[in-house]
Amino acid sequence: MQWAALIAWVTTALGGLVLFLQWARHGGFSQREGIRARRLLPHLALAVVGLGFWVGYVANDTRTLAWIAVGILVAVALLGISMLVISLRGRTTILRTDTPAEGMFPFPLVVLHGALATSTLLLSTLAAAGI
Repeated sequence: MQWAALIAWVTTALGGLVLFLQWARHGGFSQREGIRARRLLPHLALAVVGLGFWVGYVANDTRTLAWIAVGILVAVALLGISMLVISLRGRTTILRTDTPAEGMFPFPLVVLHGALATSTLLLSTLAAAGI
């Protein structure tokens, strides 16, 4: 289970990296509305730190590291959900004169990233619980 969680985590991170690069390429760092750097960068940083703890757990089989990773992953998920809400709100605004950077995301990739993240959280929690 811990290996399945690791694979899910890395796959989710790769999808997130694609989204981040697209966000940055379309002016995400300079936008004043939509998903801003002060929300996205902690999401990214916490995901990387959590993955580091998970790798530490897989390498050393220390359950404390697994639970720390799961706790960090919950924070990552909450930030991710908040960004999804912001992104969806921006997509439904009819009178927009400019499209925020996240408006350029391919929606299927956003859905896939969220589904993989949900799987990662579930697999990580089950593995940390010893199931």
